[in-house]
Parts: sequence; structure tokens; C-alpha cells
Amino acid sequence: MSYLIDRRLNAKNKSTVNRQRFLHRHRKHIKGAVADAVKKRSITDMEKGEEIRIPQHDIQEPVFSHGPGGKRYIVSPGNKEFIAGDQIARPQGGGAGGAGGNASDQGDGLDEFVFQISQKEFLDFMFDDLELPNLVKKQLVGTEVFKQKHAGVVSSGAPNQINIVRSLRAANARRIALGSRSKKRLKELEAELTVGLEGNNLDDEEKNYLVVEIEKLKRKLRKIPFIDDFDLRYNLKVKEPVPTSKALMFCVMDVSGSMDQHTKDIAKRFFILLYMFLKRNYEKTEVIFIRHHTSAKEVDEEEFFYSRETGGTIVSSSLNLMHEIVQERYAEGGWNVYAAQASDGDNVQSDSPTCFQLLSEKIMPLLQHYSYIEITSSQPQSLWYEYLKVKQLFNSSFAMKQIVEVKDIYPVFRELFQRREV
Repeated sequence: MSYLIDRRLNAKNKSTVNRQRFLHRHRKHIKGAVADAVKKRSITDMEKGEEIRIPQHDIQEPVFSHGPGGKRYIVSPGNKEFIAGDQIARPQGGGAGGAGGNASDQGDGLDEFVFQISQKEFLDFMFDDLELPNLVKKQLVGTEVFKQKHAGVVSSGAPNQINIVRSLRAANARRIALGSRSKKRLKELEAELTVGLEGNNLDDEEKNYLVVEIEKLKRKLRKIPFIDDFDLRYNLKVKEPVPTSKALMFCVMDVSGSMDQHTKDIAKRFFILLYMFLKRNYEKTEVIFIRHHTSAKEVDEEEFFYSRETGGTIVSSSLNLMHEIVQERYAEGGWNVYAAQASDGDNVQSDSPTCFQLLSEKIMPLLQHYSYIEITSSQPQSLWYEYLKVKQLFNSSFAMKQIVEVKDIYPVFRELFQRREV
């Protein structure tokens, strides 16, 4: 039995493939560790790598061994304790070392395998299988994205674009065209010479003539080159513009007095996950941050996450501002517009029906998807029930989720943006 273990350092990416294979093999454990890490981390260290532990029973290495079949002869040493038919009792006490538990003077084992994943790998696993819902590629004019498209075969081009099959096919056709008449004549002369030699009806002059002509034809055929510059064919590739997916995301956060520090921290964690996801997975993405209490205001990233301004609650102010921004700046229709809203659900009783009217009549027809997150452990209030009416009207493009604790953020985030089969 042989054990092969690759312990090469990652100099010049020699073991990159092995590492990727290992990460794929233990994908389940790594994704679980990443999910646990997201729950425990603060806002400032969200993008760091992570230490991953693989349980002992899942650590296995490739083994080469003899397969079943064939004849095998084994000589085993004798013993003084057992005879044929005896049953060997299980060893008493003592557990495998390295897995914790009580001390023992027997047994051995292995500790959990611990390794570090990089920041990039951490983010890859954190946002694996996630995407913006209903994303449509709709922008073409002025695009900066192109793809190479095969546009046939031409007789001139760069050496790295040579089409070997088509070139050899052209060379073969040329050789057939140039040599077919000579080959036919060669076969006739060879047959005439063979018949003459077998019948002894050729004199020396006729024999010499046939031999000379045959040699001339053979030399002529050998001079036909196997391949010529004329035969070379090249793949023609042209640049084709690719429709781009331009996404606009509204991040709307309630900062009213009813949102205590714990609730705001949960909302910020959710929006940081969303912001990292957008910036990492989509190139042409704009994010607009809106904070609201009794009035709504468009702010930058710094003010959105760290401002301490607070007040009463009028949710419709943020929806009105969102609608104004879309109409003024993004009315040309080339954008996939999304919105994510986080609130504790507390709102002025008379304002909740206004929110329903704004969403159903003005905002949802302009959006690809709307995500509402309510951060509360109590019973939903009027805003939740008004949003339920919106969901009934726009079921495929409107999502509602409730978050109670920090540990709920990542599962809810994955559920909202999970890639769905078309």
C-alpha cells in the first residue's frame, strides 16, 4: 500500500490546482465555517480570511491498493493465544487521541485538520451561487464589453490563428489536383512494363523508354510539396458587442428613534453584505444610499453607515425620494433597478397605506426586484401587512423577510439572492 501526499510549496503556482481541488472537495465544511464567521464578525473585519477546521473523520488521502481478484499467498505468524474459530474481544477502554475527552494511556488518532483560506477565497464562498434576481442584459449602445466570435476561415492571418484541419485539407486537395494526371499515367506505364516483362515481348529500347518515363513521373510527383503557403487557412475572429447588465441598487435604511443600536447594527451588517456582493460580482453597478426618519435624504457611504442622526418615522418619504431619483437620473430605461429596505416595521399608522400606494402604483413597475427586511422579534405592525399586499400583486419581484438576531442575517441574505434556475 502506497500513500502519495503532495507537500510542494506554492512557488510559481505549482500547487494551485491541488488547492482548488481540496477546496472543492471540502466545500461543505468551508461554506459552513464561512457562514459561522459572518455571524460572529464585526462590520470592520468582514472581508478578512478565515481559519477552517476539517473534522478528523473527513480527512482522507488517496490510496493505491491491490484490487480484488487474482491469487494471493499470505504467510501469517503463529500465536500462542488463539486457535481457529476463536473470537477476538474488542480492546477495553482508551479512545483515539487528539479528539478531546478523558485522558488515556491507549489509542492514537489525529487532530482536526486546520488551514487558512485567503480573503478572496472567503468572499468566493460567502457569495457562492448568489445573483441579482431578474437581471436583464439590456444596454448595448456605447458598450465597452466585446466577445470574440468565429466568423469563418480566410487565406491570410496571424500564425497563432492557423486552422490546421482546413490547411491540411486544402493541401491534400492541391496535391490531388496537381498529381492526378501524373499518377494515372504512372500506373499505365507500370502496368505496361509489368505485362511486357512477363510476356518477354519488349526489346531493350522499349524497356529503357518505359523505365525512364516511370522515373520521370515519380520525380515529378515527389516535387509536389506536402504543404504550401497557398494552402494555409486562418480562423477569422471578429469583435461583437455584448449587451451589458447595468444595475442600480437603492439601499434604504430606517434610522428613526425606534431603531435601537442593536437593530441598526443588524441593518448595517445586512447592507455591508449587499454592498460587498454588488461590488465583487458586478462591474457596472451603482449604489444609492438613503437614510430616513421623518424625512429622507440621499447620503454617501460614510454617512449611511456611521451617521448618528435620528428622529421620528415616515417611511413614505424614502419611497418618494427613490421614485424621484429614478425619474430624474435613470429614466432612459437602460438600468436594472433594485431596492433593499431595512426597518423595524415601526411607522406612523396613517403613512403605511401611503407606502402601499407608492410601491404598487409608481415604484414596482420600475423595479426588477424589491427586498424588504424587517428587524424585530415582536409581532409585525401595519407596515408589514401593507407590504404583504404589495407582495400579492408582485409576487415574483417582491420579497419580505424577518430578521431577529445577528445569526439570521447571512441565511436571509442567501435566501434573497440565491441563484434560481430559469
